[in-house]
Amino acid sequence: MKIAIYPGSFDPITNGHLDVINRGRRIFDKVVVVVARNPGKRTLFTFEERVELIKANISNRPDIEVIVFDGLIVDLAKQLNAVALIRGLRAVSDFEHEFQMAQMNRHLDEKIETVFLMPNERYFFTSSNLVKQVFKFTNREKHLIPSNVHAALSEKFGHNQPHGS
Repeated sequence: MKIAIYPGSFDPITNGHLDVINRGRRIFDKVVVVVARNPGKRTLFTFEERVELIKANISNRPDIEVIVFDGLIVDLAKQLNAVALIRGLRAVSDFEHEFQMAQMNRHLDEKIETVFLMPNERYFFTSSNLVKQVFKFTNREKHLIPSNVHAALSEKFGHNQPHGS
């Protein structure tokens, strides 16, 4: 069984992330979505909330698992017998950082490959940070995120108006 790990903070998960997960499922037998528990990074959602938001969008898919981890991802890959790390690329600006991470991971464990997947062009400009910035002022940005994430963001930012208002 070929297992891949898709690590990230997913604060919150977007349709772009879900698109990358589905693309990974076409290549690998199993995708393990790893929510980073990074105490140094300020997040809007707790890691438990982020896991629940993801799980709600992948239910009934035994080929996708969601876990929390806070160590080196290559150590987790070895532990899970994963053959690859999935990284999403939206724009050329993502490449330099992702390339450096991939090279460091290869240095730490040359058996683990990094696979770069691009989301559908509808989501190229989408990031968790941009979605959160939009939600500071309005709750209308619904097509870039799953409905449960829209509801959770609306609750976090105190938007009680109906969608589109």
